[in-house]
Amino acid sequence: MSEAGNLGAAGNSGAESLETGKAGAYRVLARKYRPSNFSELIGQEPMVRTLTNAFATGRIAQAWMLTGVRGVGKTTTARILARALNYKTATVDQPSVDLSIPGEHCQAIMEGRHVDVIEMDAASHTGIDDIRDIIDRVRYAPVSARYKVYIIDEVHMLSTQAFNGLLKTLEEPPPHVKFIFATTEIRKVPITVLSRCQRFDLRRIDAGALVAHLAAIAAKEGISVDDEALAMIARAAEGSARDALSILDQAIAHGSGAVSAEAVRAMLGLADRARIIDLFEHVMKGDVAAALSEFRAQYDTGADPAAVLTDLAEFNHLVTRLRFVPAAADDASLSEDERRRGAEFANTLSVRVLSRTWQMLLKGIPEVQSSNRPVSAAEMVLIRLAHAAELPTLDEALKSLEGSAPVPNGAPRGNGAPAGNGGGASAVAQARMPASAGGAQTMRLVEAEPMAAAFVPAPAVETPAVPVKSLADIAALADANRDMAFKVLLKRCVRLVRLEPGRIDVSLTDDAPKMLLNDLTAKLRAWTGRNWLVSLSKEEGGQTLAEMETTKRENAFSDARSDPTVAAILARFPGAKIIDVRIPDVPEVESTDADLPVEPAADDDEI
Repeated sequence: MSEAGNLGAAGNSGAESLETGKAGAYRVLARKYRPSNFSELIGQEPMVRTLTNAFATGRIAQAWMLTGVRGVGKTTTARILARALNYKTATVDQPSVDLSIPGEHCQAIMEGRHVDVIEMDAASHTGIDDIRDIIDRVRYAPVSARYKVYIIDEVHMLSTQAFNGLLKTLEEPPPHVKFIFATTEIRKVPITVLSRCQRFDLRRIDAGALVAHLAAIAAKEGISVDDEALAMIARAAEGSARDALSILDQAIAHGSGAVSAEAVRAMLGLADRARIIDLFEHVMKGDVAAALSEFRAQYDTGADPAAVLTDLAEFNHLVTRLRFVPAAADDASLSEDERRRGAEFANTLSVRVLSRTWQMLLKGIPEVQSSNRPVSAAEMVLIRLAHAAELPTLDEALKSLEGSAPVPNGAPRGNGAPAGNGGGASAVAQARMPASAGGAQTMRLVEAEPMAAAFVPAPAVETPAVPVKSLADIAALADANRDMAFKVLLKRCVRLVRLEPGRIDVSLTDDAPKMLLNDLTAKLRAWTGRNWLVSLSKEEGGQTLAEMETTKRENAFSDARSDPTVAAILARFPGAKIIDVRIPDVPEVESTDADLPVEPAADDDEI
């Protein structure tokens, strides 16, 4: 009876525990408000539902694997599970998840001193000898409880031999033995061990639930806490209840009993969220001077440069989320400024700009963290961000180019260059990528020099059909239309069998894509201005363009080796090799005197 009475004082994490804390030694909040039953666990409803159904139907596993980040309650859950397995009262003598009435063994189990519930830290007991000790003891029945429960924390730290030694016992344990494992590194646990356990992934606690939990504890402690301070603590905890309570404990001590947003911000080295939004606005407007001034002001108040950029990235992510999920504004961890101004930015900024800013911040934050001058590095990141904010994206730049010089398809441009060569365009696109853009596609339009003569576009006419007489002509069309992927497939996979105006018969290599013929039909129609009938022939056909080029290259190498001059050079320099053969084009010679004939170059003069 005394044992049950003691558990009642410990299980109710309210006024009774407060009195105990005042009378005895001080206990930190993370221990004082540690859950003692499944109803007090927050954020782990799926696991509780599964265990409830398993206990109700008698389908109790022999081993469980609890995994999750630090502070989500793995060890606490293991103790509660051990308590549920050994639950016994005057009226209940079976495993149960309803632990509202303290049982005979509950107090000792939750305090970690029950003889039949053995807790082992695998970080300090990693060897096979420790596992042998467990294997030797599992044969004996429990002393007083229903089950002998082994709780092994940080199980991933066990050695390979230790895991192998545990496998047989884990496969067929005695009916009176249960195993509960906990780990933060589930990937390091052998699959042979995982397959013998029921796995529960303990989730990060939602920020809203964490804020409510902290507010309830602050009320029990009689501490005044700002809502904004609770939101900052919940964000800093990153889903860990233990981290959140530790930060709250520190904040209470820092503020002498009252917790304000300013105190938490100064304690954690965070920037003011409202000022972060101001900085984001300056950057998005491209106002470098205002952005640097605001950053310096935040730095002077104690904000860490890397933390400022991290908060900037988080707000950028929030704005992007609000653009697609407006309901995200209901998050309890958000301030009123973040909700209102974040929604305004989401309605005005494009996804391309937000994505580009995110990429640049991800690249810039490590630069600041690793720099021996973090303030200067952070300022350079902000300058790049503000500069890039003014730049159009690649799509916008191309649209601007198209709008600045409308040219009919196939018509010559101002200086007579064909469309696609870029000659005579009224504007050119000059790539200007920030150093930390990480491949962000940003371009600025630069006005070209004024043309000597006014450009008068040719009247729109129907595009004439382009003659195609060989595979090389099709490859040239692909080159002119900048379709390099299709050109590569054409040269490697297509063999010409027959070619007539409007019809082409080909055979394909074994590695040709299935849609290549359809692509060839569509592209010929688009590039030549006429319909084509493309057929797959059973004849072998000629060489592919790639094979022709290979043959031509091999012949060129053979001719070069047989050339007397080249042979003499190779003999003169031992070890020399022919690595390339280039045959320059012979330009046509224009004669200003009609009486002087031009003799063609002899074949022997071509090198």
